[in-house]
Amino acid sequence: MGGRLVHSRVHGVALSESSPLALAQALIRCPSVTPEEGGALSFLADLLAKAGFAVERPIFSEAGTPDIENLYARIGTSAPVLLLAGHTDVVPPGEATAWSHGPFSGAVADGMLYGRGAVDMKGGIACMLAATLRFLEARGPAFGGSIAFLITGDEEGPAVNGTVKLLDWAKARGERFDHCLLGEPTNPDALGDMIKIGRRGSLTGRITVHGRQGHVAYPHRADNPIPGLLRLASALLAAPLDRGTAHFDASNLEFTTIDVGNPATNVIPATAKAVFNVRFNDGWTAQTLGAEIRRRLEEAAGSAVRFSLDLQPSNSPAFLTRPDAFVERVADAIEAETGRRPALSTTGGTSDARFIKDACPVIEFGLVGQTMHEVDERVAVDDLDRLTAIYSRVLDAYFSA
Repeated sequence: MGGRLVHSRVHGVALSESSPLALAQALIRCPSVTPEEGGALSFLADLLAKAGFAVERPIFSEAGTPDIENLYARIGTSAPVLLLAGHTDVVPPGEATAWSHGPFSGAVADGMLYGRGAVDMKGGIACMLAATLRFLEARGPAFGGSIAFLITGDEEGPAVNGTVKLLDWAKARGERFDHCLLGEPTNPDALGDMIKIGRRGSLTGRITVHGRQGHVAYPHRADNPIPGLLRLASALLAAPLDRGTAHFDASNLEFTTIDVGNPATNVIPATAKAVFNVRFNDGWTAQTLGAEIRRRLEEAAGSAVRFSLDLQPSNSPAFLTRPDAFVERVADAIEAETGRRPALSTTGGTSDARFIKDACPVIEFGLVGQTMHEVDERVAVDDLDRLTAIYSRVLDAYFSA
C-alpha cells in the first residue's frame, strides 16, 4: 500500500509520486487520441497496482463505434468511498509543426508544460494520482474508507463506450460511491476561480421547411421555403426561453447552420434547413424543452409554412449538485492553497459529470482551461503543484481521523 516508485521509468521519465510534473509528462507522451489507448491507461494501471489498488481494465463495444478501453481501480473496502474521475483520451493535435514544442513531447519551457492533454485532462489526473500516492504513503491502508479511480478513454469521442458503461459495470459489481471529484479544467483565468456544481443540458434540433421548386421568374408556380424558415427561426429567437434559475443562467438557443443546398441563382429551392442547439438550465428537461420548441414553431407556422422538426436524442440533461459539506470541504481546500474562494458555477459545456451524477453527488475542479484543445496546449508547472496540494487537502479532510 502506497509503495514508492522512484525506480520506475515510463517514456524516459523517472517517476516519483511526489512529482505531478513527471506524471503529467509521462501521460502526455502517450499518444492517446480518441479512441486509441496510447499507453496512458497502462501507465496508470501499473502505478495504481504498485500502490495497492485492485485494478481492472474493461473494454466496451457498441455497433458503429470503436471499442474503448477503460480503467477502474479501488483501494479500501469500507465507506465512505471517494471517486476520482477523469479521461486520458485527447483531441487530435492538428498540424504538429504548428506547435512550439511537440504535442506529445511533454516539454517544459519558461515554467510551462506543453502537450496535448496538459490541461484537458492529463494534468488533472497526474495531480490526483500524485495526491493519492502521497496520502497513502502518509496514512497507510487503514485510512477509514476507500478511494476509487474511474478513468475512461472515450470522453472526447462519442462518449458511448466510456464512463456511462463503466458506471453500469461498476454498479453491477456492487460498487457504490459517496462523492465524486472530476478533474476537468474548470478555472477560466486562475487556479481557484471556479468549482462546477452542475452543467447545463444540451438539445439539438433540425428544422426542414418544405416548399416547391421553381423558376425565380415564375414565383407563382413555386413555393419558396426560405421565408418560412426565417419566420420559424425568428419565432424561436423572439422571446427568451426563461430568465434563469437559482444556480443557472438563462437557457440559450443558437442556430449553427442554415442551408438550402442550392448552387443556382435562378431556381427557387424545394427545401430549406436549419440546425440549432440549446444549452438549457434545470428549469427544463429535454422532453419539456422539445415540447416548447415545437409549440412555438407550430404557432408561427400556422397553415402557411409546412415544416418538420427532428429533435436529436439527448444524453445531456441539466443537473445540479446542491452545495453541501463536501462542496464546502473542496472550497476550503482551494481557498487554503490559493487564497481564492471559488465561485460555484454551472457554466460551460457538457462533461462526463452528466453520467456520474446518477451514481453519486459530483463536482468538478481542475486546472485553468484557457488553452484546452488549442495548439500549444499548456499548463503552469506551479499550478500542477498547487492542484496536487488542493487534492491532498481534500483527501485529508474527507478521510479525517
